[in-house]
Amino acid sequence: MTTLLDVQNLSVSFPTRSGMFEAVRDISFSLGKERLGVVGESGSGKSITGRSILRLIRSPGVLKADRIDLEGTDLLSLSEKQMRDVRGHKISMIMQDPKFSLNPVMRIGEQICEAYRLHARASKAEAKIKAISMLEAVMIRDPERVFKSYPHEMSGGMAQRIMIAMMLIPDPQILIADEPTSALDVTVQKEVLEIMDDLVRERGMGLIFISHDLNVVSAFCDRVLIMYAGRIVETCQADQLHQAKHPYTQGLLNSLPQLEHPVDRLEVLKRDESWRLAPSVVNTETAG
Repeated sequence: MTTLLDVQNLSVSFPTRSGMFEAVRDISFSLGKERLGVVGESGSGKSITGRSILRLIRSPGVLKADRIDLEGTDLLSLSEKQMRDVRGHKISMIMQDPKFSLNPVMRIGEQICEAYRLHARASKAEAKIKAISMLEAVMIRDPERVFKSYPHEMSGGMAQRIMIAMMLIPDPQILIADEPTSALDVTVQKEVLEIMDDLVRERGMGLIFISHDLNVVSAFCDRVLIMYAGRIVETCQADQLHQAKHPYTQGLLNSLPQLEHPVDRLEVLKRDESWRLAPSVVNTETAG
C-alpha cells in the first residue's frame, strides 16, 4: 500500500496553571489510500491530532514531532506560506459543525469558488462550472439554487454536503473529517458517509475519519486507531473492532447500547492509570 502520510512521535501540549498539559503524547501512525478511523472518548486527542497534521496548533500550544511526512515532504520543515499551499490543496479538513465553518454573510457559491480559485488560479467562470459540478457530485438537488443561497437557508445535512464539496474541490490527496456526521440524524448520516466513500474511492484519496461512534467507524473504515488520554492504545482492522483486545476498547464497546442484546444497565467505562502513563499499543491488525 502506498503511504501518503507518515507521522512519527507527535506530541502537542498546552500551558496551564499547573504546568504543561499533554493533549497528544508521542503517537505514530501512517496513512495510505484508505479510510483510517480515529476513535476515543471526548478529550482523548482525536481532533488535536487532525489539526496537528495541518499545523493548526497556535501559540501558546506546542507541537513537536520527529516528522510529519507527506509523500516525502516533511511538513514541519515548511514555512507558513508553504503550509498555506498544503492546506486545502493537498490536505483538506472538514470540521465538526458546518454552520460554524461557513461564512454566514457570503453566498455558498462564492465560498466554494474561493476555495477552488485559491489553489487552481482559475477564472470566475471556470470556478462556477467546477463548483456546480461539485455540488452535483455530493448529491445536491438544484445546485444552481444552492450556489446562490446563504448558509442559513440550508439544513444540517445540506450544509455538511456543501462543506464536503468545498474541501474536495481542490482535489486534495488527503481528507481529514472531524466528526462530520455527529450533528446529523441517522438517515442523513448514512447518505453523507456514502457520498464521502464514493468520492474517496473514485479519487484514490486517503481519509482520516475522526469519530466517537465505534459502530459507524467499524462499518465505514478500513483500519482504526483507538486513542486514550492522548495516546494510541490499540490499532486494528475496522471489521475486527468488536474483537478488540485492549481493556479500554472493550470498555468503550461494552458501554454502547445494542438493539440485538438489550440489557437493563449499560456498563460504566472503567479507566486504569497505567493506560495513561505508559500504555502499550495493542496491534491486532492482520495482513490483508
